[in-house]
Amino acid sequence: MDLDLRDKVCLVTGSTGGIGLATAKLLADEGARVVVVGRDSERLAQAREESGAARAIRADLAEPGEPERVVRETIEELGSVDCLVNNLGLAYEADFLELEDPQWDELWQLNVMSYVRAMRAVLPAMIERGRGSIVNLSSSAGKRPSTAMPNYSVTKAAVLSLSRLVADLYGKQGIRCNAVAPGPTATAAWLGAGGLAEQQAERTGSTREKVLDAVGAGRPLGRLAEPEEIAAVVAFLCSDRAAGYVTGAAWSADGGTVQIIV
Repeated sequence: MDLDLRDKVCLVTGSTGGIGLATAKLLADEGARVVVVGRDSERLAQAREESGAARAIRADLAEPGEPERVVRETIEELGSVDCLVNNLGLAYEADFLELEDPQWDELWQLNVMSYVRAMRAVLPAMIERGRGSIVNLSSSAGKRPSTAMPNYSVTKAAVLSLSRLVADLYGKQGIRCNAVAPGPTATAAWLGAGGLAEQQAERTGSTREKVLDAVGAGRPLGRLAEPEEIAAVVAFLCSDRAAGYVTGAAWSADGGTVQIIV
């Protein structure tokens, strides 16, 4: 299906790897003018080359003012932001009683406030044009908290609520806002050095390979997701043609991890 995204400006945060990079590639393949964003200059340049993005902007979106700057530069150079994909996020395992206030605040700023600031920055121009799409990456842990990742789970639940709030507030102005809730996905967050598989192995006295096998087996589909599979859901929700009547939804893309109907 042609998603009718040609020449649409799509800003994708956290897009130097994993789901974000896969999303940037797919949107660019659909003809969108994609803006990739990341903190590391070398990885950002590589992501732009791999994805075919029109623009790359270096920024630390956990810092106040940085999401606003990224949106402002995108509009100045490309004329608009037709679709915002908030993909930025950090996850790690921790004991609830050992987490201290700075760790809660760190994830709140990164996983929630970067989304708030980016949406607050794109919404006025979207409202003025009478159209726009926002897709926020949450997690299956936002629907059913992971006891091993307390602060991550709470921030991802907030993303679900935030997405529904924006959908309700601005639907009549032509703005659609949806969330995607992936389950464990084969990205550096799980597979990389020091990633979640290694963290869980250290905590449980297991091995990285056994952890990954168990995590995959714990899904009804029996495996981790590939980042391209999550990107396909995101691109669908970006498109007015494919998902023009979908807003306020929290799309599970988790291989059946959260076993509820909605």
